[in-house]
Amino acid sequence: MSEQENLSARKKILIVDDSEMNRSLLSDILCSEYDILEAENGMEASAILHSHEQDIAVMLLDIVMPVMDGFEMLDVMNKNGWIKSIPVIMISAEAASAYVDRAYDLGVHDYISRPFDERTVRRRVINTIMLSAKQKELVNMVTEQIVEKERDNRIMVEILSNIVEFRNGESGLHVLHIRTLTDLILRRLLEKTDKYNISRKDIPLICNASALHDIGKISIPSKILNKPGRLTSEEYEIMKTHSAEGARILRDIPMREQEPLIEMGYRICRWHHERYDGKGYPDGLKGEEIPIEAQVVALADVYDALTSKRVYKDAYSHEKAVDMILNGECGTFNPILMECLKDISSTLKTEFASLVVEKNKEMEMMDTVEQIMERGELDVSERTLKLLEHERMKSRFYADMSREIQFEYTVTPEMMILSEWGAGYLGMPETIINPRGEDFGKKIFGGDDFEILLTRTKNAPKESPVIEGTYLLNIKGQERWSKVITRSIWEGETPEYTGAIGKIVDINDDLEKINRLEKMASRDSLTGILNHRAAKARINTILARGKQDKDYIFCMFDLDKFKMANDNYGHLFGDEVLKYVAETLVECTRSSDIVARMGGDEFLIFMEYTRDMEPQVKRIFQNLCGQYKDFPIRISMGVGCAKDCGGDYDRLFHMADAAMYVVKQNGRNGYRIYSEEMEAALNETSEGK
Repeated sequence: MSEQENLSARKKILIVDDSEMNRSLLSDILCSEYDILEAENGMEASAILHSHEQDIAVMLLDIVMPVMDGFEMLDVMNKNGWIKSIPVIMISAEAASAYVDRAYDLGVHDYISRPFDERTVRRRVINTIMLSAKQKELVNMVTEQIVEKERDNRIMVEILSNIVEFRNGESGLHVLHIRTLTDLILRRLLEKTDKYNISRKDIPLICNASALHDIGKISIPSKILNKPGRLTSEEYEIMKTHSAEGARILRDIPMREQEPLIEMGYRICRWHHERYDGKGYPDGLKGEEIPIEAQVVALADVYDALTSKRVYKDAYSHEKAVDMILNGECGTFNPILMECLKDISSTLKTEFASLVVEKNKEMEMMDTVEQIMERGELDVSERTLKLLEHERMKSRFYADMSREIQFEYTVTPEMMILSEWGAGYLGMPETIINPRGEDFGKKIFGGDDFEILLTRTKNAPKESPVIEGTYLLNIKGQERWSKVITRSIWEGETPEYTGAIGKIVDINDDLEKINRLEKMASRDSLTGILNHRAAKARINTILARGKQDKDYIFCMFDLDKFKMANDNYGHLFGDEVLKYVAETLVECTRSSDIVARMGGDEFLIFMEYTRDMEPQVKRIFQNLCGQYKDFPIRISMGVGCAKDCGGDYDRLFHMADAAMYVVKQNGRNGYRIYSEEMEAALNETSEGK
């Protein structure tokens, strides 16, 4: 077999033309040597590229087509980066120079005018595939060399850094932790501000240099470096010299002082113990005098020191470490970096919990190569790396899925691609051209739910790209409660939203069961508000916190002469009165307040108050007093203050009950706030009995 035959053996060719006759003619010419895929327009071709991008050796593209013409298809291929990995031959009867020039400007490899002959088509296709294969081979060779070089550099830096860490008795993961946290903080910093003279391309260099931050400890005596107790003032002064000593070591490397890694490492080594308020060392730099890369590594170093076990202390939890830093217990840091740490706190905990050393190294090296691509040194391979990252992300997301409705949504062109199983389950095609319309969005989802889901997905923050929601979906003509989970996708240095991947999980039975049990357990069956047991549990939780910065009141009331409503109008009318009171109670309180029916015509309120409780109690009392149809609603209310109950719910209940008793003794239709005098009067009444 010749080299040409070997290169073309059973590769796939995508023919895009609205004329079935044209597709058939081209297929007849090429089908003996290639597998043929066909599409009637650019939209169908886009759907095929999503599934077979890596398999297609060349695309034969017409210009004039419905839905999406050839030029629009080329725009889409440029936007998605497909044009870099899939060579395109334009075949069209449009021979005007304006058409030909525009096609070449949009990235086509060749242009064949109709009518064409078989020999021309075959030769152009073979030449295009051979040229593309050679380009890809060259790119792969250079990419492998860059990755290998980065791996070697990384290994050498980490060997040197880990020598220091092991000598210091610390975990070999310390360097990796610093690198990971430095990366996360820097990425968040770039999203928050453009104040600093750094870009996304600088992140790999800074992360590499961060591994050298403590290299100066190699000069510190072991008896000081590994001392289990507190250092003396003299020992501490010796320990502090490691930052300047590390900078000196890097500065004195022969003929390498101008290397970017050395320059960056020098700044980090020397100044990562400076503090924003000027109380650090060795130079007492203050505020923005400290290079931002040194500020970031300083914050990362403090966090890892807190969360790691050392010879002189146990490890703090992630939450405790973050609180200590934010509360200023570990020195003063740049306020913007403190915000970044707070923003990535949940992500950071997950990253550290699932850190796999070798996997992270490989991902970082690929990221470094991508930065080289973005600087234009090897631009031809950029799409390949983005595709690898895209596929890696999808594989992680789908790893825990089995027999669920999985989908991929793309913005350009806008379409929905369903998994094979999901499409069969829904009774729909795998590729949906108009996902917002009757084909999917308005058929499966109700009202504006799908539009809202797309908006939420697009607006999801990049540090938390996964969102979920519960929707009542129409699946095969039946309404089913389902959980929809999506993961947003962005691309580019200036992140551009390109779509999302997701899944739909039927939770109808579980949700109904949970709702039914929750309602039975915590809600009053007549009024729908909390029952006494559920309210007591929630109030006890608040009382147990013992917060001194908030004051709460406990109001208990019943309806005056409620028996008359049942006697004169019947029990059904009495139930209506109770529901009306509950509705009024909800309307005149806040969502954060606790309202409940204790039983019969007795209700309770537990709420926060500020300054004087009297106006707040009076307002609620007046709102509750009124009339339902012909029945006048009057109440007797007693009020207790939570700060006087010592955290004891039963004591708080007794205080409100005693105050309500005083109201009833004085003719009902009023409210009183508990005082110790009421307790004495209540005791006297009890003894008199």
